[in-house]
Amino acid sequence: MADRSALGDQHKIRVPNGTVVYRERGEGEPVVFVHGFLVDSLLWRKVVPLVAHDARCISPDWPFGSHTRALRPDADLTTAGLARHIVDTLDALGIERATLVGNDSGGALCQIVAAHHPDRVARLVLTNCDAFDNFPPKFFRYLNVVARIPGAMGALAQSMRLPGAPRSPIAFGRMTERRIDGDVLRAWTTPVAADAAVRRDAKKLLNGLDSSATLDAAAKLTGFDRPVLLVWGREDRFFPYEHAERLAALFPDARLVGVDGARTLVSEDRPEAVAAAIREFLAATSEAHVAPLT
Repeated sequence: MADRSALGDQHKIRVPNGTVVYRERGEGEPVVFVHGFLVDSLLWRKVVPLVAHDARCISPDWPFGSHTRALRPDADLTTAGLARHIVDTLDALGIERATLVGNDSGGALCQIVAAHHPDRVARLVLTNCDAFDNFPPKFFRYLNVVARIPGAMGALAQSMRLPGAPRSPIAFGRMTERRIDGDVLRAWTTPVAADAAVRRDAKKLLNGLDSSATLDAAAKLTGFDRPVLLVWGREDRFFPYEHAERLAALFPDARLVGVDGARTLVSEDRPEAVAAAIREFLAATSEAHVAPLT
């Protein structure tokens, strides 16, 4: 079983869509981590212990297919609904404004929150993630087809139980330079295979993905005047470094840190570099130095 203790103590809260399970570690300004599709908060297990020296780190298991607590059957899992789910989570936690840290499809959702709910975002940190018309990446768009074929999602999920399947190119094989721990891969692939309600959530999410949402967010983010940090693995095959440069150019106040030897899941490949960049960013843009939104 994967060890989650590095993320802190586990808690549960209620939001309109259902129950959110999260872990919390550290004190100070709140930093909320948003993982992507078919992973969970374990993605941040090597980063949070370092960032928690300076901040209150909150790592929810978002309802993206690796969550163990399915949402209500009528939960809104459209792209807009998922952005609202993040805001509802902040409400339930009593957080007026947080630093959001996003990766993969979670980074796309962080952009949408920043675009449509900018008053809830103190800072924005984007690691390798979807943006513009690359949502989802072309290589993984087969999942949208799978989600629409009766029984196909279950068959694909069950196939991930086969030895070596999670490390294949159509799964996690091209997303990291380093080998992901086997217990972590099992934690990520078991819920969607074992729980029909989790598969329902995952299918709803996939059916709601639409690049019009990220393109619309990009158009609005030119007016987002909070500090932005991009920490980007340079060897990514799905979200190339050029996308990071294009994203950084959108924002009035953005800085870009390239990370060598890292792909999509940069927090797996180079957690120390990611944590160091975030800590430096937090120190340089503390609330005492950040002007309020206008």
